[in-house]
Amino acid sequence: MPTSMSSDSGTAASGESRQILTFVLGGQTYGVDILRVQEIRGWSAVTRIPHAPAHVLGVLNLRGSIVPIVDLRMRFALERAEYTTITVIIVMSVITPTGRRDLGVVVDGVSDVVDLDIAEIRPAPELGARGATDYILGLASIAERMVVLLDIDRLIGRDLAGVAGAVSEAHDADHSGVTDASGGPPAGIGVSGCAPAQSGAPVDGLTAAAGAA
Repeated sequence: MPTSMSSDSGTAASGESRQILTFVLGGQTYGVDILRVQEIRGWSAVTRIPHAPAHVLGVLNLRGSIVPIVDLRMRFALERAEYTTITVIIVMSVITPTGRRDLGVVVDGVSDVVDLDIAEIRPAPELGARGATDYILGLASIAERMVVLLDIDRLIGRDLAGVAGAVSEAHDADHSGVTDASGGPPAGIGVSGCAPAQSGAPVDGLTAAAGAA
């Protein structure tokens, strides 16, 4: 059980806290290290990549960078939902077998940014099935909600290794043909047409969190 919210950081000291972004998927609340989050934006149509895993929907062109888009509902084998104007894409940085890169994950909606004491993280229960909780850093209770803290590298990073070549070929073959979503905010964490915060806390707090990081 890792003690750090980020899989590439050192062991957390006693009393250390981290900021996490919480989001909702199928009625469950999840959290990721805010330091991994690059941008939050509304849904945009993607360019499909042949032979990619089903949950890898395709790619977007974000200001010249080709970013794979993953549907977390499909990754978790949940019932599919229609992509609408309130669907949210969280662009974050992950570590793959081929190096660090950005990707977008499709979620139902973002909640807020919260401070979490590392000491309050509890290990995920043993569920018997091998690999069932490998991508879970731990569980934490936040405002009477049980939040599942995700290791985004284990959850998605390995999946992207198989589509990296196809993404590069798509970019080289027809750069202008990849869906252009460059109308978003400048580089760094921003909010572009995303769903309102479900907890009532302003999502604009992401900007301040990014500055602190």
